Amino acid sequence: MAYTVTMLAWSAISYGDRLNGTGYKEATLDAIKWGTDYFIKAHPKPNVLYAQVGDGDSDHYCWQRPEDMTTPRPVFKINEDNPGSDLAAETAAAFAASAIAFSGHDDKYSARLLKHARQLFKFAKNHQGKYSDSVPAAAKFYSSSGFQDELMWAAAWLYIATEQESYKYLGSIEPAGTRTMFSWDDKFVGAQILVAKLLYEGKVPADDGNWAEHKNQAEEFLCNCIQKGTNNVFKTKGGLLWFNEWNNLQYTVSASFALTVYATYLNHTDNILKCSSDDPPVEVKPAELLRFAQSRVDYILGDNLYNMSYMVGYGEKYPRKIHHRAASIVSVYDDPKPVDCQKGYQIWYYSDKPDPNILFGAIVGGPGKYDNYVDSRTNYQMAEPSTSTPPGLLGIFGQLLKVPE
Repeated sequence: MAYTVTMLAWSAISYGDRLNGTGYKEATLDAIKWGTDYFIKAHPKPNVLYAQVGDGDSDHYCWQRPEDMTTPRPVFKINEDNPGSDLAAETAAAFAASAIAFSGHDDKYSARLLKHARQLFKFAKNHQGKYSDSVPAAAKFYSSSGFQDELMWAAAWLYIATEQESYKYLGSIEPAGTRTMFSWDDKFVGAQILVAKLLYEGKVPADDGNWAEHKNQAEEFLCNCIQKGTNNVFKTKGGLLWFNEWNNLQYTVSASFALTVYATYLNHTDNILKCSSDDPPVEVKPAELLRFAQSRVDYILGDNLYNMSYMVGYGEKYPRKIHHRAASIVSVYDDPKPVDCQKGYQIWYYSDKPDPNILFGAIVGGPGKYDNYVDSRTNYQMAEPSTSTPPGLLGIFGQLLKVPE
């Protein structure tokens, strides 16, 4: 959830001006505030953050509408004795990025967010550990691979928000190597791109610390995405960037957003990307990065081998049986009779009928390595939507309102 808000805020910061007049800038800020208001409530003390509400096992045991759920709602928190640097730092990043997004729009709220960001970053840095070690209930479903990426990510956002020297700590973090994806669990690409932005703008020294290496690794990832690198991302016959069999589109979108925002930074500083798959390196102009990102988005919206839109409710052909409880069960307004925990599986989950409720705008996990898609709610790897996918699309849409020639 925190990663989703950070990405929403990044989109708003980068492309909010383009969204003016469309009605979507205000809607984006409202969506961000919905998340940050929740995070404020979940952060009652500097070194306490409520990490999870609910239990994955009991939640998965039932197939019910949200209105009918009676499963236990246990609450889990991280603190000094049970640290979670990854979660605390990611939430700090969400607060810091959102503070930038609200600056000039609601300065009082922006300052409040920044206060929480500072506290959580200090907590994350001084009391290190993985949240999934402190909250075993989370480990089975959303285990963390580490926390150095979140510390770097949060420090980058806080430095951009404040320009305080203490947040140059991110320059001392050892380079993580060229990443294979940008995701809710691995933010190194995002952090590396922010470092590159700071370098291009002359706000950090290229010859001190690890700044230049972070930038180089960001660019190697981007080159691999556009098929001009030394370890290119697999591209399907239809043109889809394929990273993972489970919810692949979240990685496709985050990579496409990375290409888009990097093109924006290159344009603003009159630079180009150099890919070292050949000698001499291939020079890639910002417009080429944008065209590549646009092509991936076009694929998601239906320009693919099966003319299938993977955004629910968009186009004539889109997923009709998604892995989503509220979408798959009749609305409480149409049938207020409670849906039983297990009978929900029998009546609704295994039904071959289309969803009675259309979850407009949701992005499903998407097709497989061979562009194939099975429209069945039991196929959770392909048919389950996630909150982490749409925020990157918002930024891409904002940029692509006008694509430079």
